[in-house]
Amino acid sequence: MNIIGPRIKELRESQGLTQEELTARCNLVGLDISRGTLAKIEAQVRRITDDEIPLLAEALKVSIPQLYK
Repeated sequence: MNIIGPRIKELRESQGLTQEELTARCNLVGLDISRGTLAKIEAQVRRITDDEIPLLAEALKVSIPQLYK
């Protein structure tokens, strides 16, 4: 299971970002995901690969450990 999905949602919302805005940031840093995929990640329906974690952290402008708090 993906344990950081709810944390991604929490960080996204705390930054005032929509799912569309975060997916745009993800695409800019090289993580090609759609809004639907992000929704599945946040809902813990889709797993996150090890390669995606640093890109999600970069898109959210947080450190990797902050994704696990």
